[in-house]
Order: sequence, then C-alpha cells, then structure tokens
Amino acid sequence: MTYTADRSLSPLPVHSLNDAKIQIEPEPYDSESSFGKDIPIAIDFGTYSVKAGYTNKPMPSHDFSTLLSRWRDRKAKATYTFIGNDTDLDPSIKSQSKSPYDGSFITNWDYVEEILEYTFDHLSVQGSGGVPNPILMTEKLAAIAQQRSNWYQLLFECFEVPKVTFGIDSLYSFYQNTSTGNDTGLVIGSGHEETDVIPVINGKGVIQESKRLNWGGAQSVDYLSNLLTLKYPYFPDKLSNYQFESMYKDFSYISPNYHEEINNVLELDNLESKDIVVESPFQEVLLPTKTEEELAAQAERKKQLAKKLQEQARVKRQEKLIQKQEEYEYYSEVREKWKSLPKAALLKELTSAGFDDEADFKKYVSGLEKALARARQQEDDENDGPEEPEQEPQFELVDIPDTELNEDQIKEKRKQRLMKANFEARKRMKEEKLKRLQEKEEAERRDMEWRKSNLKEWVHDKRSKLAVLLKSRKDKLKMKEDMKDRKSAASQMRMKNLASLADDVAIGNKRTRQQATIDNDPNDTFGTNDDDWAVYRDVASNPELLDEILDEEYKKILELEQALLEHDPNFTEEDTVDAQYDWRKSTLHLFLRGPRPHDSEDPHEQHQLHLNVERIRVPEVLFQPSIAGLDQAGISELSKRVLLGKFGARSNQLSEVTKRMAQNVLLTGGNTKIKGLRERVVKEFTEFLPVGTKLHVYNASNPELDAWRGMKKYAESTDYQNSFVTKKQYEELGSDYIKEHKLGNIKYYD
Repeated sequence: MTYTADRSLSPLPVHSLNDAKIQIEPEPYDSESSFGKDIPIAIDFGTYSVKAGYTNKPMPSHDFSTLLSRWRDRKAKATYTFIGNDTDLDPSIKSQSKSPYDGSFITNWDYVEEILEYTFDHLSVQGSGGVPNPILMTEKLAAIAQQRSNWYQLLFECFEVPKVTFGIDSLYSFYQNTSTGNDTGLVIGSGHEETDVIPVINGKGVIQESKRLNWGGAQSVDYLSNLLTLKYPYFPDKLSNYQFESMYKDFSYISPNYHEEINNVLELDNLESKDIVVESPFQEVLLPTKTEEELAAQAERKKQLAKKLQEQARVKRQEKLIQKQEEYEYYSEVREKWKSLPKAALLKELTSAGFDDEADFKKYVSGLEKALARARQQEDDENDGPEEPEQEPQFELVDIPDTELNEDQIKEKRKQRLMKANFEARKRMKEEKLKRLQEKEEAERRDMEWRKSNLKEWVHDKRSKLAVLLKSRKDKLKMKEDMKDRKSAASQMRMKNLASLADDVAIGNKRTRQQATIDNDPNDTFGTNDDDWAVYRDVASNPELLDEILDEEYKKILELEQALLEHDPNFTEEDTVDAQYDWRKSTLHLFLRGPRPHDSEDPHEQHQLHLNVERIRVPEVLFQPSIAGLDQAGISELSKRVLLGKFGARSNQLSEVTKRMAQNVLLTGGNTKIKGLRERVVKEFTEFLPVGTKLHVYNASNPELDAWRGMKKYAESTDYQNSFVTKKQYEELGSDYIKEHKLGNIKYYD
C-alpha cells in the first residue's frame, strides 16, 4: 500500500548493509627465529574461529574462521585449498567454503587435519617430520570420548606432538579473569553453537552440575534470517549469512523487561528511537537529467500526441457512426418495402435475410436505433460545454408522398428522413440533459432547505448513507482481496457465474448474422436490467472494473464527508475514511515500514529492512527458549537451579559456596557481547536470589580471546605440568585415557 509522504517528518537514519570485505593479502607467517620447540602452542579450535599462537606472546598471532574451501581451476586442471581468512580472497571461493563442524560436533576430520596443518605451517613450527611443541587445546563442555579420541589420534599419530592438554574454553576464560585461579564462581559462557552454565569451586569446574542450552550465536543468526524472510517474502535481494550476522551483532539487544517492551515496541513514540532501517546495496539506475527546454519540448510532444490520438479516436467513432447510420437506413428501407408484402412472403424474406420472424426483425432494428442513440450521446458528452443553439434544418421532401416524387427525390427523401430523426434525437438528448441538470439543482435546493429546517434529521440521514457506503466499500475491498486467492469462496463463485454466462451465450448465439456487431447485436439484451451490471461486476475477471466501482463509491463518500465536516459539529477529520486508513494506525505498516510513510516506487525503500520487534525477540531466546520452539530452560532458570538447588543451598537460603558463586558471576564467549546482557542477568538474579544477597556480575575483559589468554596463563602455572597427556601415555593407555585437571572435563567435586 502506498501512502502520501509526510514532509513534516524527518527521515530515519539508514544503515548500509555491506557484504564481507574481500581480503587483499593472505594469512601471514610467523618468523621462524622467534620461537623454540619447547614453547607450548595454544589453539582455541572453536566452531566459529581458530585462534592460535605461542604462549610466550600476549595475544594469539592467528585468528581466522573455521572454514575450508576447495576451488577447481579448470584452465590449470588443478584443485586448490583455501582455509580461514584466505577464503575471503574471492567471492566464488567464499561461497563454496564449509566448516568441519555440524553443530557442536566435528564430522569432517579431513578438514580438521588440513586446518591444523595450515595452522602449524603459518606458526612456522620447526621440526623434522612433526610438531615438537606441547599443545593446549579447547573442547566443549562434556565432550564425548569419541571426539577426544579422534583428536588424540590426529595430534599424536599425524603430527607427532609430544604432549597435549585439553580444557573447557569457558573455564580457561574464567581462569584468565580471576586473580588467583582458585576462585569460586559461576561461569555463563555463550558461544557460536551453545550456552553453558558451569559452577566453579576453588578454581575447579564442577562438570556434573553444569547445564547446557542448545542455543548460541549461529542459531540466533538463523532465527533472525527466518524472521526477516517471513517478514519480507518479496525482498528483491538475497542476503548473505554475513549480512544477517552483522544485523544481529550491531542492532540486537536484550530488553530489561521483555514482556512490557514487546507490547509497546510498535507504538510511534517507541519506533522513533528503536526502529532500525538497513538497506542492502543495489545498483541504482540514474535517469539522465534534462534541461527546462528539453522538458518543455517533451511535454509539447506528449500534448501533440494526445491530440493526435483523440483525433484518431474521433474519426474512428464517426466512421463507425456512419456505418451504423447506413445500416439503419438500409433496414428502414427494407422495413418500408416489406410493409406491403403478405405474411407468407414476408416470412420467406425474413428467413432468407437470417431472421426468425417479424418480432426478431423489429428487435434487431430497435437495437440498431439504440446503438445510434448511445453513440450520439457519447459524442455529445465529449463535446460538453457551452453550445450555440442548433438551427433546425429544413426537410422539404419528408412530408411529400412518394407518388409525387421521382426516383432521385425518393432517395433524397429517405436521407432527409434519417437526418431529421438524428436531429430530433439530438434535440431530445439536449432536453434530457437540461432536465437532469435542473433536477440536480432542485435536489440540491431541497437538500439545503431540509438542512436549514431540520439539521438533526439531515445529519442522521447523511450519516446513515455514509455508513452504508463504508460497509459496501469494506465488503468490496474484502472481495477484491479474496479474488486473489483461487481457493476462496468469492473466486469460486466468480468461476461458477462465468460458466453460467458462457452457457447462456452459447444458447443465445445459435444464429449469427454477418451484419451484427458487438455494439448493435439485438440479441444482446444484457444491461436492460440494472441487476445485470451487478452480476457483471461480481464475475468480472478484470480487477480494474472493481477498482472503478471502488473509485465511484469513494467519490460519493468524500462528498458526504465534506458535507458533514461543514455542517455537523460532531463529525471531525478523525471520522473520515482517510483518517481510518491512516498508516499511523496500521500495526502492519508500523511493523513492516516503521514510523514513516512508505513510497513503493522509491528503489531505496524497496531495498530496506526495518528491525524493530526482531531486535529484542532474537536475543530473548537465551532467557525464554520457548520463543524459538526449544523445550529447554533459559540461562536464568539454569542458574537458579545451580544456586538454589545444589551445593547445600535451599529454596530460600544460599549456602556458603553458592554465596561465593553469586559474588563472582562471569559472562564470557562471543555471544555475550550482545548489548544489555549483564543488566538483564543482574535483574533476573536479583529476582530469584534471597533478599540481601551480594551479587556481582561482570563481563570477561575480552569475551572472544580470553579462552586463548587463559590457556597462555595456564601454561605458565605449576598446574600445567600435571595436566597433559604425553604421546607415550597415549600409546600405553589408549585413546580413552584423559588426564584430570581443574579446567578440563572431569568430575572434581563430591
């Protein structure tokens, strides 16, 4: 629906929705002389990205996506492999990239092997036939034995590493953000594929009491993509996953009070500050600008063309009118000739001419006469304006008997008779036209007198008529909408009516005449009854006819509204039909187009998306998973179970351990960077914790890199020496063996 632009409203800021930047340079290599073989290498092998580097550096030297793409060069007849950020070197390579992960589990270990080989190569690992450095790796909470077994085989047998330590990424981040490394707290880690709630006692993760929510950044981006696809099913561009990810990261936020805000988010005042407009890039077609002289010349050409078309239409109508007049003259002459024939001869002549009987002939001639009258009336309506009185021509031969005339005079008499009939018909139409005008003026005069004498009754009558028109308009709008659906009742009824009319036409057209035309066929009696036109409008397959009826009713509605606005003090602009269809009152418009009118012809607005409800609905799944169809508890409920139901705590009283946990709640992981998460967690925890409980919730200093930094810090501690599995132990004890340490997947607390 198109609305008139409101110039008093300033346009909303538009955010450009760009695609991923193309890499100019490939992934760099570390200097070979900077690192020794005894320095541990920390690798955070996540579902979203790989962060790798030597632990004697403060930050990872490599951070690239967990993607691999195989690209075939047909000219060189060779296949190349691109990994990580190198997949961004070309759009075709990027489109074919894949991850070794399926959800939280690795399913393609060939990809993992190539990514690790790529990682060690760019780290410039120095070793003959293998990797001589110790390795620290991250893994998911409650990682299954089969996944770890494959890691052992890959690292020890393929890369021949001397020793490996596995730990949970969220616990590494907690270790980095605490001072002693032996603190008690609660870790809420939300990453790319899942969200975990892990209690920590004296620096040791309590795995058996940990909780998991199968929702992370990837699911949030997919959810946003599905919502916007349903919201804008005919959006002209196909957006990439990177663009949806950018919208989620840049514009989503967690509402402090979701239920209250979701009820008011589509109000105009709220949309002014919370509706975000994003525009996808497109190639705009710029029309060449023209000078005033060129525009004036173009307008003049259009004007001349319109005149030419009007003249052609006028000539065509005149030719058609002459043809009908000749045909009418011919049958009038035949009618005069057949008057003196006996009935048997007359019936024979009628049958040979294609008529059934005399009544059929009279009906056909009557149809010709009516067609001529309609054509003349149309011509008079087009020439409506001040007319000079037409001088009555002289028809000298009309009243003279044929016996007193010669052959040429008889022909002239017939022509004069036809001209006289035309003149009298035009005269009658002018009189009828003048009569209609007088009746209209008289009706307006009576209406004005009625209004002055009894305003209350007059207003009641106008309002009643307006209500009838509004109801009729509403029904027709609904019918117009239903006609688009082939399965609707209106569409089915229209098809039945069309089939019925087709049968009637087939029966009525058993006989066709060469002289009959669409305009003057006397067998076409459709329209003699006013109800015929209602049926025609009902079954018309062309929606433009219904639009014409709606336009006619709309004009009548405007006339009644104008009269009521002028004379009824209780009828205001808010009561008019335009105010009722105001875009400001349309929830659908506010949802789709925000707090501004929409111009469907503007190419920029065609490529724009409005984020309002989605900004808070998508991240709210972390607290209410049922919104996205998950039969799981949110992070507040999971944390409540840990703090109020475990470690000696009761429903209304915390234990000493859970009190210390409440004073040290860490938010870590890339998905915790969403705006408003810490404030919402504080609000939710305050509601379920006993009154007076000391609560401290804080974000990790670097939610995405703190897992790697925690591994670096752990590699420098004394605990690290007792945490790794050596290659010799792997060969002796098998791939199921796991070394127990406080940051790994092991049961420590009883």
